Amino acid sequence: MGGGGGGPLRLARSPALLSPAPSMAAAARDHLPAAGLDEADEAVRGTCEDASVCKRFAVSVGYWKDPYIQYFVRQAKERKAPEINRGYYARVHGVSYLLKAFLKKTECNCQIVNLGAGMDTLFWRLKDENLLPRKYFEVDFPMIVARKIHNIKSKPPLSKPIMESHSGESLLIDSHSLDSSRYSIIGGDLRFSSDLEEKLKKHNLDIQLPTLLIAECVLVYMTPQQSANLLKWAASTFPVAMFINYEQGKHLFHSLSEVNMTDRFGQIMIENLQRRQCNLAGVEICRSLDSQRERLLVNGWETAHAMDMMKVYSFLPQADVKRIEGLEFLDEKELFEQLMQHYCLCWASKDSSNLGLASITF
Repeated sequence: MGGGGGGPLRLARSPALLSPAPSMAAAARDHLPAAGLDEADEAVRGTCEDASVCKRFAVSVGYWKDPYIQYFVRQAKERKAPEINRGYYARVHGVSYLLKAFLKKTECNCQIVNLGAGMDTLFWRLKDENLLPRKYFEVDFPMIVARKIHNIKSKPPLSKPIMESHSGESLLIDSHSLDSSRYSIIGGDLRFSSDLEEKLKKHNLDIQLPTLLIAECVLVYMTPQQSANLLKWAASTFPVAMFINYEQGKHLFHSLSEVNMTDRFGQIMIENLQRRQCNLAGVEICRSLDSQRERLLVNGWETAHAMDMMKVYSFLPQADVKRIEGLEFLDEKELFEQLMQHYCLCWASKDSSNLGLASITF
């Protein structure tokens, strides 16, 4: 794969496209000297802004509706390429499809834990659709959480829905955490799951409730051991749970396994991030869909699926796909397909209550 002259070289001019845009889970603590760790974490935090700006631009063009993202991030100074916008459309709608299937199976009698949530607006959008779980948690670096809390406190369109869904005593809020009866945001480090669990329980995490955990471009910034620890903690803590992971992955090409993070396209992606001191500490797990599935199964999950984003895109509601494809002209479809085949959506479940989580698929 990789395609002749133009594709990857053109991509090198589009850092936002190449950035996996996580908001938490950092480069390897055990691969970096102490002095380099803060710098690496800062680089990862910076990609949170990239992702938010890209999402806001796609929303402004009409790819999907999100009336809340404008309160968290500035409008992009320049247009984003159509392939970036379509990629984010597939990401947002792919995760949303699985999430809503989980909410339907549990009849919203559940909780959601968004790991490395950044400036995500999912809580507000779910409230608008009357699909709020019993409680919605977000976790991210304390610095990102402090910024998000500041925005929530200072902007009524964000604070009002939290107040409307709150019952009981006054909200608990400080610089690095906010806790209401339906929404919590917590500053923490996903590399330390025992510390994470303690903080979540202080904000009334109920381990007996069916729990959906979401990680978008998060695990790839951890070492394989760190991400394994997090997945193992989640699988062992919640009797009924689902884990959704979006990040780099692989695709099948003419029925042969092709290692897409080691082809030329994947190398450009990695080099682009390394120029920003942003290392993909967990990239070895991204070598194939099989390695992505295997990681989930060996760390305690009962079922696991992985699908490249081009395949996910093909399963999205085709009437809406046709609508968004009419928004902008895409002159290099091969480039878009290459990009999508370098990312995947993985999901896993364990279901002691037999709610039917194993049957969730596209």
